[in-house]
Amino acid sequence: MRKTKIPIDDIKYILLDMDGTLLDKYFDDYFWEHLLPEKYAEKKQMTFGRAKEELLTRYKAHEGTLNWTDIDFWSREMDIDIPALKEQMRHLIEVHPHVEDFLAAMRRRKKKIFLLTNAHYKVLDLKFRKTDLGKYFDAAVTSFEIGYPKERIEFWEETQKLLGFEKESSLFIDDTKAVLKTARAFGIRYILYKAVANSKAGKGSSKEFMMLEDFAELLDDKKNE
Repeated sequence: MRKTKIPIDDIKYILLDMDGTLLDKYFDDYFWEHLLPEKYAEKKQMTFGRAKEELLTRYKAHEGTLNWTDIDFWSREMDIDIPALKEQMRHLIEVHPHVEDFLAAMRRRKKKIFLLTNAHYKVLDLKFRKTDLGKYFDAAVTSFEIGYPKERIEFWEETQKLLGFEKESSLFIDDTKAVLKTARAFGIRYILYKAVANSKAGKGSSKEFMMLEDFAELLDDKKNE
């Protein structure tokens, strides 16, 4: 497999997104684009198509804000217990291939590993319970804790104060280009776009950022073990 050219030896801090980057985004896409519109259609006694169209419009209106991934906000908006519904579907939560191999290798090499996510803290808790990924991180930071989504430069300013990472020796991986652009503007030196976010959807592409399809690309048996 082609190796992504990142100088791991020069990197002290590994900054990682969760949904789509470490975890298969199929769970989230299915939940927000199929299951929730289905439940909303039943509640409002409308067709699935109309319900999905209405919800996608409402999602779009809050994209890039704290409301975007605030499941308590959406529970109130739709009068549906979204945390309970997500709990029922937890069996669909899956870790992307070779993620744990990569995290374990980085731990052995004494890298500082931080999770930076826009996900609600209740969703973070659910996914950590399902996957057991939490043991690999030195800290996990949510946009709700910081007060800004990752798309805002203020998120990065406040998160750096909290975690103390150095821009010049940090690697950041995310599947959202808007977030990557903000991280780059902030000065994060090494940036990778996770091109395969949803295993059941097509691969993304980018001319702007170096792409990562599989975490195996970052593993070098001789150096990372």
